[in-house]
Amino acid sequence: MNFSANPVTGDVTTVTDVNAVKRSVRNLLLTNHYDKPFHPEIGSNVTALLFENFGPITGNQISRQIEEMIANFEPRARVETVECYPVPETNTYDVRIYFYVENLPAELIEFQTLLEAVR
Repeated sequence: MNFSANPVTGDVTTVTDVNAVKRSVRNLLLTNHYDKPFHPEIGSNVTALLFENFGPITGNQISRQIEEMIANFEPRARVETVECYPVPETNTYDVRIYFYVENLPAELIEFQTLLEAVR
């Protein structure tokens, strides 16, 4: 994370364009239902699936929940595909989300993260 100060205002710099959408997707992905007060519907509950049986079926469920989450809560992104690969050696899922940003429809954006069950 970059918390550098804006040279003019001295405030924290803001993230814009593609990076703002990527950060929003990441925040939604890591937010569970009922984490936001007065908005229990926001979130994905993907972390609950990380404690299910490990394998491709759970990976498919994670992919579907991510697609639904982005469609419902991130209007700036249009999902092309979500790929979720189980990594048995580390008991994690390698998630790759390919989407278009509405203001940049010609550029396919890739967002990649590892999901692991943290107790």
